[in-house]
Amino acid sequence: MAAEPLKVAITTDTSMAGELIVVKDVLSVGPLLKGEGQKFSELRSLFWQQVVISEKNPIQVDDLERLLQTGNELSKNEQAVIWIWMAPLPADVCMYYWVLKYLGKYLSRIYVVNIAGLPFLDEDGKLFFPKSIGDLQPRELVKARKLARLVTPGELEVDTDEWRKVEAANAGIRTLEGGKRLVGHGEDYYDGQLGSFISHQYQKASRIVAQALGKFGMPTGDLYLGWRLRRMAEAGKLELQGDVTKALKDFEVKLPGDGTNAQFSLPL
Repeated sequence: MAAEPLKVAITTDTSMAGELIVVKDVLSVGPLLKGEGQKFSELRSLFWQQVVISEKNPIQVDDLERLLQTGNELSKNEQAVIWIWMAPLPADVCMYYWVLKYLGKYLSRIYVVNIAGLPFLDEDGKLFFPKSIGDLQPRELVKARKLARLVTPGELEVDTDEWRKVEAANAGIRTLEGGKRLVGHGEDYYDGQLGSFISHQYQKASRIVAQALGKFGMPTGDLYLGWRLRRMAEAGKLELQGDVTKALKDFEVKLPGDGTNAQFSLPL
């Protein structure tokens, strides 16, 4: 979804010409350390198959394979360059680090467009500070192109080392604490925020997730938060009814019993 305005900009302005490669995975949640003999794409696929239950169409993550193919294209074409479009989101920063890990040897041809803290015009011509590349109008992305700058050798050294630390921590959730600093937390980090909207009456999971996103703006996406509701139910913190293999609107949750044993705390 974040790439949609980029797709439009590429077709409407010759200065934006190029092939758009979308990293579909949300690397700010879930495991990063693969087991012995396990492929990274297999690790991530298994994680998302837990989050999104679908026996007919299980999620298959193939971002790494496509990224390595991009590296092959850079090897074949010495004139080719790559631009990393990055917004102030933990998923975007994770993606930036992850791309550098695999394409760092092409450093002299890697540009980054970082829109963090920069004002742009919305569709009504008013200034705002976008949180996602998808928030920008295509015409504003054409302007943002001028912000592209080469990643420096110093950045490559520091940032690849930072990503090694993030991988080693293997946290359930990674949040962005200013700049490019990622902080790891347990996978239950947002459970308290979800729990603040849960009562002793059954409510649709979609309603609870929408309320939590509306108030707290957790940058995980609704599917991950729906998974957390199911995990809390498995742990006995919630009661659940409905079909969890379908959409969030197809199952409901409430506090167990009278709720006296349910405890949720909000992250600081």
